[in-house]
Amino acid sequence: MAVTILIVEDEPAIQELIALNLKRAGHMTLCANSAEKAKSLINNVLPDLVLLDWMLPDISGLEFAQKLRQEERTKTIPIIMLTARTQENDKISGLEAGADDYITKPFSPRELLARIKAVLRRRLPEMSDDIIELGGLRLDPTTHRVHVQNNGDISQLMEINLGPTEFRLLHFLMTYKERVHTRAQLLDRVWGDHVFIEDRTVDVHIRRLRKILETVNKENLVQTVRGAGYRFSIENQEESVG
Repeated sequence: MAVTILIVEDEPAIQELIALNLKRAGHMTLCANSAEKAKSLINNVLPDLVLLDWMLPDISGLEFAQKLRQEERTKTIPIIMLTARTQENDKISGLEAGADDYITKPFSPRELLARIKAVLRRRLPEMSDDIIELGGLRLDPTTHRVHVQNNGDISQLMEINLGPTEFRLLHFLMTYKERVHTRAQLLDRVWGDHVFIEDRTVDVHIRRLRKILETVNKENLVQTVRGAGYRFSIENQEESVG
């Protein structure tokens, strides 16, 4: 799945090469040559992942990673450190500062893409391209298709047509099955933290999603937890979905 990646690298040739390979892989990129510029970009658009060079002209990547981890809005962004430092102590320092992974220069584009995919799978599983099969539904993030077993027969799959927002919502809920999410959390993770819409918008899309799932008798998979939020559950399907 395409994600937005912020590249914080002050060497133009390296920054351009990384951006080119990420775009070829289908990702969207933001580029900054300093921590100050990176912070300005983050204030406007929250990236899904940060590639952070250790040596920056204003403050070190290590210090910037610590700042990101200290702020509520950015504390969960996955960070991969890029550096020429190869000593074990340096790697430990980077990880202790909050980095999720550490890549030493020079590195190949294939290694970088593999590391990005691995970090996203660990930290943001809803960004993964892995197919999810739960409760008789089969969701494929790559093709943006959802199928349901026909009469319980896994060999006979019937496609369900979902709008883009309902697809993202279902993907997120299925990724974190059984976990309850508030409206605010769903707005942040499904719509994005810079989309200014009311919490009740979530209710509208939940109703649309259930109406579509109702056509295949799967509406009870998306449950309301009164006073808390919503969850995807293959258990306790007799609960109210109002």
